[in-house]
Amino acid sequence: MIPSTAEPVLILDRDGVINEDSDDYIKSLDEWQPIPGSIAAIARLSQAGYRIAIATNQSGIARGLFSLSDLNAMHQTLRDLVAAQGGRIEMIAFCPHGPDDQCSCRKPQTGLFDEIASRMNVDLAGVPVIGDTLNDIRVARQVGAAPWLVMTGKGKRTLTTMQQHADLLDAVAVCQDLSAVADRLLHDRG
Repeated sequence: MIPSTAEPVLILDRDGVINEDSDDYIKSLDEWQPIPGSIAAIARLSQAGYRIAIATNQSGIARGLFSLSDLNAMHQTLRDLVAAQGGRIEMIAFCPHGPDDQCSCRKPQTGLFDEIASRMNVDLAGVPVIGDTLNDIRVARQVGAAPWLVMTGKGKRTLTTMQQHADLLDAVAVCQDLSAVADRLLHDRG
C-alpha cells in the first residue's frame, strides 16, 4: 500500500474514452482519432498530480487486423500529444488476446489491473477507472476501484443496458466525456 500523500492514480480505457471507437476496430494510426478534449483532459489531470495509466483490450492483434508495431505507433502518438500539452501517461497496459483465448488480462479479467498495481506500486482501492463498457465497470468493481462511465464510444449503449439492471448503476459516476470527468475530479479535489 502506498502512503496517503502519494499522487493519485487514474486508469483509463482507450477506445471510446480517449479516441474514437469503431466496431471494425482501430487498426492504424490513420484511424486513431482523439475524441475532442480528451488529450487536453489527460494533460490537465497529469498536471494536477494524477498518475495516468491506460488499460485496453486490443484483440485486433490476435485477429490479425493490425500489428504490435501499429499499436505501438498509436500509443506513441497518444503519449506525444499528451506531452505536447504538458502531461504524461505513466503506463499503457494492453491485452493482445482474442475473446476465446482464456487469458487473464482481457477485461473484465483483472490481469491488466494487477499489472498496473504492481508496476505503479499502488493499491487500486477507490482508484477512478474511466470506461465506456460494462467490462470496464465490472473490472473496476472486481479490483475495488471506482467505476466511471463516459457517454462517448459505447457509453450510451452501455448506460441503456445498465438502466435495465439498476444494480449495475450503483456507485457508477456518469459523465459526458473525459473532459467532464477531468472537470469533476479536479473540482472535487479542489
